[in-house]
Amino acid sequence: MIRLTRLNRVPLVLNSDLIEHIDVTPDTVITLTTGQILRVRESAEEVITRIVDFRRKIFGPEGPSPTPADELEEVESCGGQG
Repeated sequence: MIRLTRLNRVPLVLNSDLIEHIDVTPDTVITLTTGQILRVRESAEEVITRIVDFRRKIFGPEGPSPTPADELEEVESCGGQG
């Protein structure tokens, strides 16, 4: 979740996983996967920075840890026996 500010200065907290794309028209316009459109005061670059910072807090700087399914795929792709 990232903290942003609507154009009318009302704060909001957004689930960044729902962002489909970000347009700059001169306002920053965020379109969500739900079809909802949000206009925010932050620049597109600031929104991206907040998303990256949030994901680093969750997953760490190395990225997400492999799940058991990822590890299984890795073993199978190396020709291993499960």
